[in-house]
Amino acid sequence: MQHAVRWAVGMAAVMVVCLMLRLYRPTEAAPPPVRPPFANAVEQRMEMIKELSAIRQLLKEQNQLLKQQNALLRSLVPDRAGAKQNR
Repeated sequence: MQHAVRWAVGMAAVMVVCLMLRLYRPTEAAPPPVRPPFANAVEQRMEMIKELSAIRQLLKEQNQLLKQQNALLRSLVPDRAGAKQNR
């Protein structure tokens, strides 16, 4: 009889542990905010336009600097085309 009681108590303990493990789920205190899978298209377009405008302005400045550099080099270096024709 005592053996049957021990066996029943042991089985009950195993069942309680299994039930507790089955119910246990690691969860967060608060779920993170849901972000849309894609960014807002209007904001993306506006950002792209702003970036392209900045690139355009930088290219204008770069072209101006290159024109100044070419003018400076032309004034310092003698005309090579005229030197080749004289040969």
